[in-house]
Amino acid sequence: MTTIVATIFVLGILIFFHELGHFLVAKRSGIRVEKFSLGFPPKMIGKKIGDTEYCLSWIPFGGYVKMAGEDPDESKIEGKPWEFMSKPVGIRALVIAAGPVMNFILAILIFWGIIFFKGKQDVHEETTVIGLVSVGGPAAEAGIEPGDEIISVKGIKVGTFLEMAEIIYQQVEEPVEVKWMRGDKEFTAVITTFKDKVLNEEGEVVEVGKIGVGPSYTTIKVGFFRAFLDGVDTAIFILVESVKFIFGLITGKASVKLLGGPLFIAQTAGQTAKTGFVSLLSFMALLSVNLSLINLLPIPVLDGGHLMFLSIEKIKGSPLSLRQRAAMQQIGLAFLILLIIFVTYNDFLRTIR
Repeated sequence: MTTIVATIFVLGILIFFHELGHFLVAKRSGIRVEKFSLGFPPKMIGKKIGDTEYCLSWIPFGGYVKMAGEDPDESKIEGKPWEFMSKPVGIRALVIAAGPVMNFILAILIFWGIIFFKGKQDVHEETTVIGLVSVGGPAAEAGIEPGDEIISVKGIKVGTFLEMAEIIYQQVEEPVEVKWMRGDKEFTAVITTFKDKVLNEEGEVVEVGKIGVGPSYTTIKVGFFRAFLDGVDTAIFILVESVKFIFGLITGKASVKLLGGPLFIAQTAGQTAKTGFVSLLSFMALLSVNLSLINLLPIPVLDGGHLMFLSIEKIKGSPLSLRQRAAMQQIGLAFLILLIIFVTYNDFLRTIR
């Protein structure tokens, strides 16, 4: 139940803000918005206020804004000033781009709030001082406490948390001798690791050993405006890394096995919700940045595809014919359907593994 509620909550917020971007810029540009729907038909409930009907529909995996005169079918366009197709190409491009931009703004706002209220964590991976110990985990049962400093694992001296982790990862459900210091006292225990499954850089599920500890960290309070700048930096960092990943997919440097779909989103939403509301918000912000980027890809039926059509119209001086648009959109839709099937298959394999 937690997974279902968390998934609907995350997708609902992301979709709402995406469509809100289209809606606000359209209204600001003098375009009549006939319908604002959260979810796809059939309609659950709706209320008309002014020229716009606001709806909540049954299928929660999307939403849409219906603008007057946005259908390029000339028989349905009257040339009225409030119609979408009556506006200059630049105005129409702003309306289309507003959805992805709003998702990026949402991510900034979420990161801003988290950093301002919770502070920033400065993680000290350059030491082996323990900051977190999982309750009931092997390390806790062996007596390791936050503040202890690991000095060796399997007789090998370690100076950083990563060095320690690399040795432990290789011991899956195996006993390892761990030595640590607490003040002036030295402790030694043989700890049996537990098995965990993670994705490597090739997108393959691999098994690693863990003992249930995390590095030490310092929480730094951040001012209101500094938190905003850090929120922007965080969102931009995720955007840049996402662009690198997509480029890696194109060049073959990144594995397609790393792609996640609806099942992955649902599973991650459920897992992060169980660890706390802040973790769920962080995941939502991460997803919002990726949604913004994906929607700007030049694939027909996505916002980026519509922007591509408008760019062609601007260059050639007239819009593409209905036949050309329809053909390109069918290709784009077929590509998206195949992609969804593929990533869902990826999710399924990860789950059963």
